[in-house]
Amino acid sequence: MKRKSSLDFRQGSRDEPEINLIPFIDVLLVILIFLMLSTTYSKFTEMQLRLPVANADAQRDYPKEIIVSVAADGRYMINKTPLQDRSVEAVAAALSAAAGPAKDNVVIISADASSTHQAVITVMEGARRAGLLQITFATQTAAQAGQ
Repeated sequence: MKRKSSLDFRQGSRDEPEINLIPFIDVLLVILIFLMLSTTYSKFTEMQLRLPVANADAQRDYPKEIIVSVAADGRYMINKTPLQDRSVEAVAAALSAAAGPAKDNVVIISADASSTHQAVITVMEGARRAGLLQITFATQTAAQAGQ
């Protein structure tokens, strides 16, 4: 067996370690895409306005509310007055009478949770025929429903 002298050992070449940036860029792009998709943007007004001050108690001219109750069996009550007829024409006539000459009234539909979809649509169609275009629905919270 041949022995090598210490002079035969060469020092290995000292190449600089290579840093591969491609996986780093891939991870950054994935993080960027995730942030872009999950961020919510707030819409700010472009003009800064200082609104005028008014006495809120002096202006109490709110539109009149017309409350339409729809029972589970399809009966209607308009402002606590029961309707005998369940047709669209009867609902429209009763809503017109309740509204009077003003057409800026708000129709509040307070329907039973088990009432049919058609009963609610009948009230909406009657309001449209009566010229009442502001319609809202009355609901209750889960805490109120438990009482």
